[in-house]
Amino acid sequence: MYVILVYDVAVERNAKVLKLCRRYLHWVQNSVLEGELTEVQLQQLLAELKGLIQDSDSVIVFKFRQERWVDRTILGLQKGNTESIL
Repeated sequence: MYVILVYDVAVERNAKVLKLCRRYLHWVQNSVLEGELTEVQLQQLLAELKGLIQDSDSVIVFKFRQERWVDRTILGLQKGNTESIL
């Protein structure tokens, strides 16, 4: 499945959350990652995130069957170029 993950966490946990998420997904821009995951990989990522975040933090995961169902428009600077990733 294709996943877009968006997070809003306290500054002191931001680096740890980003590092964890980058093990599974591709960084797109500040606090946004995306990529293909299996259901097992997604469950592993979410379990690890639950161990890092606190009640005041927020993580949202959007799931799609395939990337082709995502229509993307980028305005301004494109961060986290994923074109070079295989």
